[in-house]
Amino acid sequence: MSLSFEGRVVLVTGAGGGLGKEYALAFASRGASVVVNDLGVDTKGGGRSSAAADKVVEEIRAKGGKAVANYDSVEDGEKLIQSALDAFGRIDIVVNNAGILRDRSFARTSDLDWDLIHRIHLRGSFLVTRAAWNHMKNQKFGRIIMTASAAGIYGNFGQANYSAAKLGLLGLANTLAIEGHKYNIHCNTIAPVAGSRLTETVMPPDLVASLKPEYVAPLVLWLCHEQCKENGGLFEVGAGWIGKLRWERTQGRTVRQRNKPMTPEGVRDQWDAICDFENATKPANVQESLHSVVSVLSQVESDGDVGANPTAAAASGASGSGINPAQAVGQKLPTSSFSFTPTQCILYALGVGMSTKDPDNLRFLYEGHQDFSCLPTFGVIPSQAATMGGGLSSVPGLSIDFTQVLHGEQYLELYKPLPTSGTLTSETTVADVLDKGSGAVILLDVNSYSGDELVCYNQFSVFVVGAGRFGGKRSSDKAKAPLPPPKRAPDAVVIESTTRDQAALYRLSGDWNPLHIDPSFAAMGGFSAPILHGLCSFGFAARHVLQRFANNDPSKFKAIKVRFAKPVFPGQSLQTEMWKEGSRIHIQCKVKETGDVALAGGYVDLHGTSEASPETLPQGGGLQSELVFAEIGRRVADLGSELVKKVNAVFGWEITKDGKKAADWTIDLKNGSGSLLKGPYGGKADVTFTVSDEDFMQVVTGKLPPQKAFFSGKLKVRGNIMLSQKLEVILKDYAKL
Repeated sequence: MSLSFEGRVVLVTGAGGGLGKEYALAFASRGASVVVNDLGVDTKGGGRSSAAADKVVEEIRAKGGKAVANYDSVEDGEKLIQSALDAFGRIDIVVNNAGILRDRSFARTSDLDWDLIHRIHLRGSFLVTRAAWNHMKNQKFGRIIMTASAAGIYGNFGQANYSAAKLGLLGLANTLAIEGHKYNIHCNTIAPVAGSRLTETVMPPDLVASLKPEYVAPLVLWLCHEQCKENGGLFEVGAGWIGKLRWERTQGRTVRQRNKPMTPEGVRDQWDAICDFENATKPANVQESLHSVVSVLSQVESDGDVGANPTAAAASGASGSGINPAQAVGQKLPTSSFSFTPTQCILYALGVGMSTKDPDNLRFLYEGHQDFSCLPTFGVIPSQAATMGGGLSSVPGLSIDFTQVLHGEQYLELYKPLPTSGTLTSETTVADVLDKGSGAVILLDVNSYSGDELVCYNQFSVFVVGAGRFGGKRSSDKAKAPLPPPKRAPDAVVIESTTRDQAALYRLSGDWNPLHIDPSFAAMGGFSAPILHGLCSFGFAARHVLQRFANNDPSKFKAIKVRFAKPVFPGQSLQTEMWKEGSRIHIQCKVKETGDVALAGGYVDLHGTSEASPETLPQGGGLQSELVFAEIGRRVADLGSELVKKVNAVFGWEITKDGKKAADWTIDLKNGSGSLLKGPYGGKADVTFTVSDEDFMQVVTGKLPPQKAFFSGKLKVRGNIMLSQKLEVILKDYAKL
């Protein structure tokens, strides 16, 4: 099926001849309305004429197409876009093609030569695209082409000004591709080789004649079609050949150690390795590009010896043969010991959000408390110390860039409650190595012992960017897999704000990565500010489950699994959504301010809880009230803190069906930021309502006044009946309920 551009409006700059003319004709032949822009200047930017644009418009119209001419300079970008709006009412596609040359050797390049080239190529493309940008955003569609050059990619004698401007266009395009993605605006860059007024100055006449513009136009049309999903690409094209380019980087080497000076001799001695493109990586974005730098900083600062410097260790001891699962799987890392006192337990509890504002938290914050306990998720700390010691770099079959390691998933299982002091010995094994294509996944099993007794087990799932495609398997029966949450409203939601100093506090438990404290390192990683540790959010979510489903009793905790999906910034609020299914609590943790899922596919397993799960409650053919409580849960999640201030009460609901209790709900508007829990309240509710499913619906939809329901016996109330008046703040707006 042929590609059509019916209904699309295209602006092509510099369309009076050469490539631009071919683009305009090609778009018009497939139904697009075209704005043919050309200032009519010569190749050096001199003179001015409307003839070039007019001729192309006449040719399009003679063939039954739709086109108008525009004679403005690309430096008047708003005027070009206004021409499209005036003639056709919209703008869908911008092809930035206009350009001139002022070739000089670098020493002879004047300020005028430099500035004029940049004004037309780089600034002109910026101004035209900016004028179209908001129109594209509002209509949720846009396609933009930037025209670079081989001179910009590789450099070319006598074209310093032109080369700099052309590579600048690539940087502009890459950023627009990122910013425009969510609005369905795609921006790609081409480096065409074709016969034109510009290329005839640097190519023999016979070659210029053979490199026809029609051999370039099909790529431009495809990149601008709604079916094409390419975004942020760079393509060389000419003579019917098309190739995509990407950046490539060596594995590199770390040439410094903690508390030792970095020297030019150290660089010299590692130079061959630094420049060796064997097993090269291909970073695709700023985060991947800078992750290795940030990771090395973290490793160097936290370890301090050659073995703990991952890349240096790889240089001195790795085989360089890439990944070989047959060699790596089953290998053991050096055994490590972790000694701690109640101070470390308390510091960790504070790091994951515990506060004396909640009396129930005191058992984790005061060593003199009669039930002083260690939070279960503290179990990741000794195991993390075991895996961060640098031993992974010496494992046979793992000759990769260890600075590219990302923490992907985490599983923790306790075999007994953690002690509040002592020494834990951890043994780490490479459980499996998986090939995910874009990277490798290494599964690390860590068993931690108190003496000879196994206390806890961790599985770290780490992703190594760019280390895939080694022919390995994609999945493993040894992996603790994440699980999607049930497709229904959460049974409980807890929203809790982190503090601006949350990461600064959490890192004192042992994760010293500067990414979480130093703004300059965060910027190098592509973040606007230091981010919260994933395992800190992990601790928050586990606490929320303990609070809602285990009365803060750590002995009921069995295991937790999460996948780290998106970063959280200190000061943002974590919204933990929980679904109870027997003794398993499915969890999903979001950043409340953005809606981004930070922890995905998570669950917490508890030891023998007595509460019935939502699936085991008799439903009597389905309860209408389920949908109402789902909406109430959303309101509590959105306005929790505000509602707690206004209401300050816990409401219990017993919903009956055919004379039998069918469901329990708790609306907690007294504690924390408020929550909705499916099930009875762990403590004593301030007021409890008993009502049938049918009568409940009559009340909340306004068809049955609550007073009438109460006096007729349809609505029974226990506790402080006066507090029932405060329910109006969450039951109002009947239509949405």
